[in-house]
Amino acid sequence: MNSDPLTESIIGAAIEVHRVLGPGLQESIYEEALCVELELRGIAFQRQAEVDVTYKGHVIKGMRVDILVAGQVIVELKSVSSLPDVATAQVLPT
Repeated sequence: MNSDPLTESIIGAAIEVHRVLGPGLQESIYEEALCVELELRGIAFQRQAEVDVTYKGHVIKGMRVDILVAGQVIVELKSVSSLPDVATAQVLPT
């Protein structure tokens, strides 16, 4: 399996946030903490970024994502004990 340095960096930052804060907080707290951690690591990101959805060459709707890292990776934060199917559907590629 090939590793992607950017993805590994994001996962490392998320693990650090969870290690320090632990479980049970609101998503907004984890979002803020992850943004702090990404900034500390020098990783470019946009918080609450608008991303367009394109259908057959037409922009049909924009969607807001929690964090867009380096213009390449969407990070959707969830603070639940198990991830519902609807949350998984949010991040499937189009």
